[in-house]
Amino acid sequence: MRLHSVWLTSKASRRVPTEYFVLANLREQGTIIGRLAGHPIADTVVDARGRRYQFVGVAPRDRTGRFDVEALRTGEWIVQPGLIYAADGKASPSKPPRRGRGLHRS
Repeated sequence: MRLHSVWLTSKASRRVPTEYFVLANLREQGTIIGRLAGHPIADTVVDARGRRYQFVGVAPRDRTGRFDVEALRTGEWIVQPGLIYAADGKASPSKPPRRGRGLHRS
């Protein structure tokens, strides 16, 4: 899986399926730090290849209600039901949040 490294224009983000930015088939690891829409928020999740992702926030939505993939930083991915996890600590929660970002860890 290749990490997205370019910012999308608003026109491109409407053409690219949001699913391209969503991680699936993960297992929770570490501490449960909260809940969103009845689902636990794990501090860390691991994919089938053993790559680890750290929770960094809640995914904002655009005007149409879709996940706002333009708000993602390089190395960040969406995990249902709308959480953002960063691969290999590339997107530090200590950075200022992008527009609409919530539940930032300190």
